[in-house]
Amino acid sequence: AAYTLATHPDPKLDAYLDDLIAKMAAAQEPDGYLYTARTLGFVNDMTGKERWSNMGGSHELYNVGHLYEAAVAHFAVTGKRTLLDVACKNADYLCKTFGPAENQLKRTSGHEEVEIGLCKLYRATGEKRYLDLAKFFIDMRGRKDVRNLYGLYAQDHMPVLEQTEAVGHAVRAGYLYCGMADVAALTGDPSYIGAIDKLWDNVVSKKLHLNGSIGARHDGEAFGDNYELPNESAYLETCAGIANALWNQRMFLLHGEAKYIDVLERVAYNGILSGISISGDEFFYPNPLASRGGYARSKWFGCSCCPVNIVRFIPQLAQFAYAQRDAAIYVNLFIASSTSVKLPAGSVTLTQKTDYPWSGDVRIDVAPEKDKAAFALKVRIPGWAVGQPVPSDLYAQTAPASAKDVSLKVNGKAVPLVLDKGYATLDRTWKKGDAVTLSMAMPVRRISA
Repeated sequence: AAYTLATHPDPKLDAYLDDLIAKMAAAQEPDGYLYTARTLGFVNDMTGKERWSNMGGSHELYNVGHLYEAAVAHFAVTGKRTLLDVACKNADYLCKTFGPAENQLKRTSGHEEVEIGLCKLYRATGEKRYLDLAKFFIDMRGRKDVRNLYGLYAQDHMPVLEQTEAVGHAVRAGYLYCGMADVAALTGDPSYIGAIDKLWDNVVSKKLHLNGSIGARHDGEAFGDNYELPNESAYLETCAGIANALWNQRMFLLHGEAKYIDVLERVAYNGILSGISISGDEFFYPNPLASRGGYARSKWFGCSCCPVNIVRFIPQLAQFAYAQRDAAIYVNLFIASSTSVKLPAGSVTLTQKTDYPWSGDVRIDVAPEKDKAAFALKVRIPGWAVGQPVPSDLYAQTAPASAKDVSLKVNGKAVPLVLDKGYATLDRTWKKGDAVTLSMAMPVRRISA
């Protein structure tokens, strides 16, 4: 809802959120704990009899991870601290409860997500203990010298820095890898960067389905073995596709390479949108790549993670379309849109016009706030447009595209297509009225595995 408010202001929705957040705050226990199933007395095998008594199966930490993400989004969009205060109170409680000190719990969650939320909370507040706790939860995985392990299903079979193959429940894995990428970026820890790079390479080289999604097996909603990439029997949970997209966005932010956006784009258009009907009210949980008929979307599921995750993901696309590093603007996704970016040379507005993916033609109008502004515009040239559908040898075009299938012009004048990390860099002094046009040939191309 907060992501939606960012692009579509709506006083009615804003007021609804205020009312909902007041209820959440009222439900929070005095010490900051927030898990309403337990507060209301609904104790079962999943919740456990006491706080933190079933961390392998309960969603105590998973839920508050989503709470933190929502709180940061709400604060960023509205400036209101109401939900952020609830999140910080809970996170402060977690910082007292879990950690390396003798009187703290040395445990971690069976379902990752709190790590992502803590990193976002750190970025919003500057409280380093939130980042430290995120890293602690990740570092606790696979530590059989300290705690009983949940096993391979929960990526808890060995320490994360020793893991080189993506295994287990694909959504849990994707969220773990998002958290690892966040910690790698925010700490600059080379061991984390090396570990997450190896896991990404394993997925993209051996475990990525043609639609960009992950998680081959129904059993355990899990990754299969290397190269186990079935079509009709594929599971490919909608949430797993979203996790893969979110992970690749983080990998782009970490390394600044277009290949990560290639994966994000592939799964966004093919592995996530398939999870919702055109009418917007029916959903896929798994997304098999072949069917003999009879497989249809459903109105809802007992476990409702996929429908609400689509609601979370689609409004975030606006955040993925552009990026900035120093005096450079990156154009990553081709979506009709506009954005304003503050550069050292002043504010610049970009307006993008395109019918992509129905057409390969894109126009970007550049409008500096001042008369002129010197900066680099980095336009992503998708791998598929130059003959590489994914950034590995896992899939290939049988009649490969090449650079001659792509045309890039500034004010109608062709510029040489020189790629750096997948981007065509247009470094010049820009003035109002300047226009960049990108044209990519889009014939049907057969893909071989």
